Amino acid sequence: MKANFVNYNLDFKFPAGTSRGVLLHKPSSFLILEKDGFTGIGECSTIPDLSIDPVDSYSEKLTELCQLLNEGYDPGTIVLDDYPSIAFGLETALLDLAAKGSKCLYPSAFTEGKTGITINGLVWMGDKDSMQKQIREKISAGYHCIKLKVGAIDFQTEMEIISGIRQLFSADDIEIRLDANGGFSPENALKILDRLSIYQIHSIEQPIKARQFEEMAELCRQSPVPIVLDEELIGVSSIEKEAILEKIKPAYIILKPSLIGGFKQSEEWIRLAEKHDINWWVTSALEANIGLNAIAQWTYTLNSKLPQGLGTGQLYHNNMLSPLAIENAKLYYTPENKWDLNLILP
Repeated sequence: MKANFVNYNLDFKFPAGTSRGVLLHKPSSFLILEKDGFTGIGECSTIPDLSIDPVDSYSEKLTELCQLLNEGYDPGTIVLDDYPSIAFGLETALLDLAAKGSKCLYPSAFTEGKTGITINGLVWMGDKDSMQKQIREKISAGYHCIKLKVGAIDFQTEMEIISGIRQLFSADDIEIRLDANGGFSPENALKILDRLSIYQIHSIEQPIKARQFEEMAELCRQSPVPIVLDEELIGVSSIEKEAILEKIKPAYIILKPSLIGGFKQSEEWIRLAEKHDINWWVTSALEANIGLNAIAQWTYTLNSKLPQGLGTGQLYHNNMLSPLAIENAKLYYTPENKWDLNLILP
């Protein structure tokens, strides 16, 4: 096997606002494996200030990984616990290599273009006018599940935006998910959730920052809005997973394979969540279309009935062309549309 990688900077089409700041660019690296005349590609995707992968040694770790693979090391013996995004990239590159570079990692009715995956419409933080404009666009595009980033601008303005949706659409018509990205304090979170509950919110992700186990458990016990764990799953060892779910008892967890070490790690979270009657859905972590494609194909095999967070492929000016397409609030794989990987292949 021959291995190498290329670094690539993705450029947002707009300033993407979150409670952690505004994103204009996002770094990605692509692991390229060659064997028997075929090429497999995996995306190693990180999010600044969220991924646990060490930034200073990231390229060095990718170089080391490629050296080991080139020397014939078994990929299954290479430890990447501190680099979950590289673990995800290696896992998916190997899947693509096994699929003879077809990018068809999990053949199904989805990859045949026969059916799509229902997704939520993501509304980024911004001023009131820009957020309302995004909401109108998502609803006009057929979305029945809207996810809003909250917790960074004036709370009263956020309440007015949410109220505006409910004045026009019932909870049966439009499901509202919120994502606070840890933007509330433990002291004020419950009061905020009480106020939000009048708008029949489906759920809220990570109302307070991760690793505040006692406070999060108490919030989950008292909150009138179902709570979702997101950042709480990042950087967790295998022996900690079940203890966290038992302690906090969330309503849902969100799986982001790039941030938690790939599909095998994600499947372990799903198994434990279902054991404790906790529901889940899958969300991309702002990957380019290489990573998004792998996540979407894997997600389809899970048979989840909930809207998934996989509508991020249209965020960038310089994403590679792929068969992925969104139509009527569903993500499709259109086999007649071919991949164009000239942006990343050396």
